[in-house]
Amino acid sequence: MTSPRERPAWGAIVPFLLPATVFYLGLTAYPVIRTVWNSVHEVLPRREAYVGGAHYVELWADDTFWRAVRNTVTWALVAPFLEVSIALLLALALYARVPAARILRIAWFTPVLMSYVVVGIVWMWIYNYDWGAANAILRAVGLGHWAQPWLGTTDTALPALIVVTTWMWTGFNMVVLLAALHALPTEVIEAAELDRCGWGAKLTRVMVPLILPTILNLLVLSFVGKMKIFDLVWITTKGGPLWSTETVSTYVYKRAFEWSTFDLGYPSAIATVWFVIVMSFVAVLTWMVRRQQKLEY
Repeated sequence: MTSPRERPAWGAIVPFLLPATVFYLGLTAYPVIRTVWNSVHEVLPRREAYVGGAHYVELWADDTFWRAVRNTVTWALVAPFLEVSIALLLALALYARVPAARILRIAWFTPVLMSYVVVGIVWMWIYNYDWGAANAILRAVGLGHWAQPWLGTTDTALPALIVVTTWMWTGFNMVVLLAALHALPTEVIEAAELDRCGWGAKLTRVMVPLILPTILNLLVLSFVGKMKIFDLVWITTKGGPLWSTETVSTYVYKRAFEWSTFDLGYPSAIATVWFVIVMSFVAVLTWMVRRQQKLEY
Protein backbone atom coordinates (compact mmCIF):
# COMPACT_ATOMS: atom_id res chain seq x y z
CA MET A 1 0.00 0.00 0.00
CA THR A 2 1.17 3.50 -0.84
CA SER A 3 1.30 5.77 2.17
CA PRO A 4 -0.62 9.08 1.98
CA ARG A 5 2.68 10.97 1.92
CA GLU A 6 3.85 9.05 -1.20
CA ARG A 7 0.67 9.61 -3.21
CA PRO A 8 0.91 12.36 -5.84
CA ALA A 9 -0.75 15.60 -4.77
CA TRP A 10 -3.05 15.96 -7.77
CA GLY A 11 -4.73 18.97 -6.23
CA ALA A 12 -1.45 20.85 -6.57
CA ILE A 13 -0.25 19.19 -9.80
CA VAL A 14 -3.36 19.68 -11.99
CA PRO A 15 -3.50 23.51 -11.75
CA PHE A 16 0.08 23.66 -13.02
CA LEU A 17 -0.40 21.12 -15.81
CA LEU A 18 -3.82 22.27 -17.01
CA PRO A 19 -2.82 25.52 -18.81
CA ALA A 20 0.05 23.85 -20.68
CA THR A 21 -2.15 20.85 -21.53
CA VAL A 22 -4.90 23.07 -22.90
CA PHE A 23 -2.45 24.99 -25.07
CA TYR A 24 -0.87 21.75 -26.30
CA LEU A 25 -4.21 20.16 -27.18
CA GLY A 26 -5.53 23.31 -28.86
CA LEU A 27 -2.43 24.48 -30.72
CA THR A 28 -0.56 21.23 -31.42
CA ALA A 29 -2.60 18.05 -31.02
CA TYR A 30 -5.83 19.32 -32.61
CA PRO A 31 -4.13 20.82 -35.72
CA VAL A 32 -2.28 17.54 -36.29
CA ILE A 33 -5.44 15.45 -35.94
CA ARG A 34 -7.40 17.87 -38.12
CA THR A 35 -4.70 17.78 -40.80
CA VAL A 36 -4.80 13.98 -40.91
CA TRP A 37 -8.61 14.13 -41.11
CA ASN A 38 -8.51 16.64 -43.98
CA SER A 39 -6.00 14.49 -45.87
CA VAL A 40 -8.64 11.85 -46.55
CA HIS A 41 -11.33 14.38 -47.44
CA GLU A 42 -11.95 16.88 -50.18
CA VAL A 43 -12.30 20.09 -48.18
CA LEU A 44 -13.98 22.77 -50.27
CA PRO A 45 -15.79 25.93 -49.14
CA ARG A 46 -19.05 24.83 -47.49
CA ARG A 47 -18.53 21.21 -48.57
CA GLU A 48 -16.52 18.26 -47.32
CA ALA A 49 -16.45 14.84 -48.96
CA TYR A 50 -14.60 11.67 -48.03
CA VAL A 51 -12.12 10.57 -50.73
CA GLY A 52 -10.06 7.98 -48.87
CA GLY A 53 -6.50 7.71 -50.12
CA ALA A 54 -7.08 9.58 -53.40
CA HIS A 55 -4.88 12.49 -52.34
CA TYR A 56 -2.05 10.16 -51.40
CA VAL A 57 -2.27 8.41 -54.78
CA GLU A 58 -2.20 11.77 -56.53
CA LEU A 59 0.87 12.70 -54.51
CA TRP A 60 3.01 9.98 -56.10
CA ALA A 61 2.62 11.56 -59.54
CA ASP A 62 3.19 15.16 -58.37
CA ASP A 63 6.53 16.22 -59.88
CA THR A 64 6.57 19.53 -58.02
CA PHE A 65 6.19 17.74 -54.69
CA TRP A 66 9.14 15.46 -55.40
CA ARG A 67 11.21 18.45 -56.51
CA ALA A 68 10.36 20.12 -53.21
CA VAL A 69 11.30 16.94 -51.32
CA ARG A 70 14.64 16.76 -53.11
CA ASN A 71 15.42 20.41 -52.35
CA THR A 72 14.42 20.08 -48.70
CA VAL A 73 16.34 16.87 -48.09
CA THR A 74 19.43 18.31 -49.81
CA TRP A 75 19.21 21.38 -47.61
CA ALA A 76 18.67 19.27 -44.46
CA LEU A 77 21.66 17.04 -45.21
CA VAL A 78 24.19 19.65 -46.35
CA ALA A 79 23.50 22.62 -44.06
CA PRO A 80 23.86 20.84 -40.67
CA PHE A 81 27.33 19.53 -41.51
CA LEU A 82 28.43 22.96 -42.74
CA GLU A 83 27.04 24.72 -39.68
CA VAL A 84 28.45 22.32 -37.10
CA SER A 85 31.87 21.91 -38.74
CA ILE A 86 32.40 25.67 -39.09
CA ALA A 87 31.02 26.22 -35.58
CA LEU A 88 33.49 23.70 -34.20
CA LEU A 89 36.39 25.57 -35.80
CA LEU A 90 35.15 28.88 -34.40
CA ALA A 91 34.58 27.36 -30.96
CA LEU A 92 38.10 25.95 -30.96
CA ALA A 93 39.47 29.38 -31.91
CA LEU A 94 37.65 30.97 -28.97
CA TYR A 95 38.66 28.10 -26.68
CA ALA A 96 42.30 28.76 -27.61
CA ARG A 97 41.72 32.43 -26.68
CA VAL A 98 42.62 34.05 -29.96
CA PRO A 99 43.08 37.86 -29.90
CA ALA A 100 39.80 39.82 -29.61
CA ALA A 101 37.94 36.64 -28.61
CA ARG A 102 35.14 38.52 -26.83
CA ILE A 103 34.45 40.75 -29.82
CA LEU A 104 34.56 37.79 -32.21
CA ARG A 105 32.16 35.82 -30.01
CA ILE A 106 29.61 38.62 -30.18
CA ALA A 107 30.11 39.15 -33.92
CA TRP A 108 29.76 35.46 -34.76
CA PHE A 109 26.69 35.02 -32.55
CA THR A 110 24.82 38.16 -33.70
CA PRO A 111 23.14 36.59 -36.79
CA VAL A 112 21.28 34.15 -34.52
CA LEU A 113 19.44 37.09 -32.95
CA MET A 114 18.03 38.24 -36.31
CA SER A 115 14.73 37.03 -37.71
CA TYR A 116 14.48 35.21 -41.02
CA VAL A 117 12.65 38.23 -42.48
CA VAL A 118 15.54 40.58 -41.73
CA VAL A 119 18.13 38.02 -42.81
CA GLY A 120 16.28 37.37 -46.05
CA ILE A 121 16.09 41.07 -46.95
CA VAL A 122 19.74 41.69 -46.09
CA TRP A 123 20.96 38.78 -48.20
CA MET A 124 18.74 39.77 -51.11
CA TRP A 125 20.71 43.02 -51.10
CA ILE A 126 24.00 41.12 -50.85
CA TYR A 127 23.08 38.84 -53.77
CA ASN A 128 21.77 41.65 -55.98
CA TYR A 129 23.36 41.39 -59.42
CA ASP A 130 23.94 45.10 -60.06
CA TRP A 131 25.03 46.54 -56.70
CA GLY A 132 25.13 43.60 -54.27
CA ALA A 133 28.19 43.05 -52.11
CA ALA A 134 28.82 39.52 -53.45
CA ASN A 135 29.19 40.59 -57.07
CA ALA A 136 30.91 43.85 -56.11
CA ILE A 137 33.67 41.90 -54.33
CA LEU A 138 34.06 39.54 -57.29
CA ARG A 139 34.40 42.47 -59.70
CA ALA A 140 36.85 44.23 -57.36
CA VAL A 141 39.22 41.23 -57.28
CA GLY A 142 39.07 40.65 -61.03
CA LEU A 143 36.54 37.82 -61.00
CA GLY A 144 33.71 39.77 -62.58
CA HIS A 145 32.95 36.91 -64.97
CA TRP A 146 31.73 34.94 -61.93
CA ALA A 147 29.17 37.63 -61.06
CA GLN A 148 25.59 36.45 -61.56
CA PRO A 149 22.09 36.78 -60.13
CA TRP A 150 22.66 34.27 -57.32
CA LEU A 151 18.99 33.96 -56.38
CA GLY A 152 17.77 34.16 -59.98
CA THR A 153 19.62 31.18 -61.43
CA THR A 154 18.45 27.61 -60.97
CA ASP A 155 21.99 26.31 -60.42
CA THR A 156 22.93 28.77 -57.69
CA ALA A 157 19.68 29.68 -55.89
CA LEU A 158 19.57 26.72 -53.51
CA PRO A 159 23.31 26.79 -52.65
CA ALA A 160 23.00 30.53 -52.06
CA LEU A 161 20.21 29.99 -49.53
CA ILE A 162 22.17 27.19 -47.85
CA VAL A 163 24.99 29.70 -47.38
CA VAL A 164 22.52 32.09 -45.71
CA THR A 165 21.27 29.54 -43.16
CA THR A 166 24.84 28.45 -42.50
CA TRP A 167 25.83 32.06 -41.80
CA MET A 168 22.79 32.53 -39.58
CA TRP A 169 22.98 29.42 -37.37
CA THR A 170 26.71 28.76 -37.10
CA GLY A 171 26.93 31.16 -34.15
CA PHE A 172 24.36 29.22 -32.15
CA ASN A 173 26.21 25.95 -32.68
CA MET A 174 29.47 27.70 -31.83
CA VAL A 175 28.20 28.84 -28.43
CA VAL A 176 26.92 25.36 -27.55
CA LEU A 177 30.17 23.70 -28.63
CA LEU A 178 32.22 26.29 -26.76
CA ALA A 179 30.27 25.51 -23.59
CA ALA A 180 30.88 21.80 -24.17
CA LEU A 181 34.61 22.42 -24.59
CA HIS A 182 34.79 24.43 -21.37
CA ALA A 183 32.91 21.62 -19.58
CA LEU A 184 35.53 19.02 -20.48
CA PRO A 185 37.22 17.42 -17.44
CA THR A 186 40.45 19.30 -16.85
CA GLU A 187 42.24 16.19 -15.58
CA VAL A 188 41.77 14.48 -18.96
CA ILE A 189 43.16 17.47 -20.87
CA GLU A 190 46.07 17.81 -18.45
CA ALA A 191 46.85 14.10 -18.76
CA ALA A 192 46.96 14.42 -22.54
CA GLU A 193 49.30 17.39 -22.25
CA LEU A 194 51.57 15.53 -19.81
CA ASP A 195 51.80 12.71 -22.34
CA ARG A 196 53.06 15.34 -24.82
CA CYS A 197 49.96 14.91 -26.95
CA GLY A 198 50.04 17.40 -29.82
CA TRP A 199 47.18 19.81 -30.50
CA GLY A 200 45.92 17.78 -33.45
CA ALA A 201 46.01 14.47 -31.58
CA LYS A 202 44.46 16.05 -28.49
CA LEU A 203 41.66 17.43 -30.63
CA THR A 204 40.85 14.26 -32.59
CA ARG A 205 41.50 11.66 -29.87
CA VAL A 206 40.38 13.45 -26.71
CA MET A 207 38.29 16.59 -27.18
CA VAL A 208 36.07 15.69 -30.14
CA PRO A 209 35.19 12.19 -28.81
CA LEU A 210 34.20 13.74 -25.47
CA ILE A 211 31.89 16.33 -27.06
CA LEU A 212 30.58 13.95 -29.74
CA PRO A 213 27.11 13.64 -28.09
CA THR A 214 26.78 17.44 -28.24
CA ILE A 215 27.81 17.46 -31.91
CA LEU A 216 25.26 14.76 -32.75
CA ASN A 217 22.47 16.60 -30.93
CA LEU A 218 23.29 19.79 -32.81
CA LEU A 219 23.18 17.89 -36.11
CA VAL A 220 19.73 16.52 -35.23
CA LEU A 221 18.40 19.95 -34.23
CA SER A 222 19.73 21.55 -37.41
CA PHE A 223 18.35 18.71 -39.53
CA VAL A 224 14.85 19.12 -38.10
CA GLY A 225 14.97 22.88 -38.58
CA LYS A 226 15.94 22.58 -42.24
CA MET A 227 13.27 19.94 -42.94
CA LYS A 228 10.60 22.54 -42.14
CA ILE A 229 12.31 25.65 -43.57
CA PHE A 230 9.80 28.21 -44.86
CA ASP A 231 10.44 31.83 -43.84
CA LEU A 232 13.71 32.43 -45.64
CA VAL A 233 12.53 30.87 -48.89
CA TRP A 234 9.28 32.79 -48.87
CA ILE A 235 11.02 36.12 -48.28
CA THR A 236 13.75 35.64 -50.89
CA THR A 237 12.58 33.45 -53.78
CA LYS A 238 9.12 32.01 -52.97
CA GLY A 239 10.41 28.71 -54.33
CA GLY A 240 11.77 30.04 -57.60
CA PRO A 241 13.27 30.19 -60.06
CA LEU A 242 11.51 27.23 -61.67
CA TRP A 243 10.98 25.49 -58.28
CA SER A 244 14.74 25.26 -57.72
CA THR A 245 14.31 26.43 -54.10
CA GLU A 246 10.83 25.03 -53.50
CA THR A 247 10.57 23.30 -50.13
CA VAL A 248 7.81 21.09 -48.83
CA SER A 249 6.61 23.83 -46.46
CA THR A 250 6.35 26.47 -49.19
CA TYR A 251 4.62 24.01 -51.52
CA VAL A 252 2.04 23.12 -48.86
CA TYR A 253 1.36 26.82 -48.27
CA LYS A 254 0.94 27.50 -51.99
CA ARG A 255 -1.44 24.59 -52.49
CA ALA A 256 -3.47 25.53 -49.45
CA PHE A 257 -3.71 29.32 -49.63
CA GLU A 258 -2.13 30.79 -52.77
CA TRP A 259 -3.21 28.63 -55.68
CA SER A 260 -6.90 28.78 -56.59
CA THR A 261 -7.58 25.09 -55.88
CA PHE A 262 -9.87 25.77 -52.89
CA ASP A 263 -9.17 22.25 -51.58
CA LEU A 264 -7.41 21.87 -48.24
CA GLY A 265 -7.40 18.09 -48.51
CA TYR A 266 -4.45 17.70 -50.87
CA PRO A 267 -2.05 20.04 -48.99
CA SER A 268 -3.12 18.29 -45.78
CA ALA A 269 -2.04 14.98 -47.36
CA ILE A 270 1.35 16.50 -48.20
CA ALA A 271 1.72 17.80 -44.65
CA THR A 272 0.73 14.42 -43.19
CA VAL A 273 3.25 12.51 -45.31
CA TRP A 274 5.99 14.98 -44.47
CA PHE A 275 5.13 14.85 -40.77
CA VAL A 276 5.54 11.06 -40.79
CA ILE A 277 8.84 11.32 -42.70
CA VAL A 278 10.31 13.94 -40.36
CA MET A 279 9.20 12.04 -37.25
CA SER A 280 10.73 8.84 -38.63
CA PHE A 281 14.04 10.59 -39.30
CA VAL A 282 14.01 12.16 -35.84
CA ALA A 283 13.26 8.78 -34.21
CA VAL A 284 16.14 7.10 -36.06
CA LEU A 285 18.59 9.93 -35.34
CA THR A 286 17.57 10.04 -31.67
CA TRP A 287 18.09 6.29 -31.39
CA MET A 288 21.54 6.65 -32.96
CA VAL A 289 22.48 9.44 -30.53
CA ARG A 290 21.32 7.45 -27.50
CA ARG A 291 23.12 4.35 -28.74
CA GLN A 292 26.31 6.37 -29.14
CA GLN A 293 25.96 7.71 -25.61
CA LYS A 294 25.50 4.18 -24.22
CA LEU A 295 28.61 3.02 -26.02
CA GLU A 296 30.56 5.95 -24.63
CA TYR A 297 29.43 5.50 -21.05
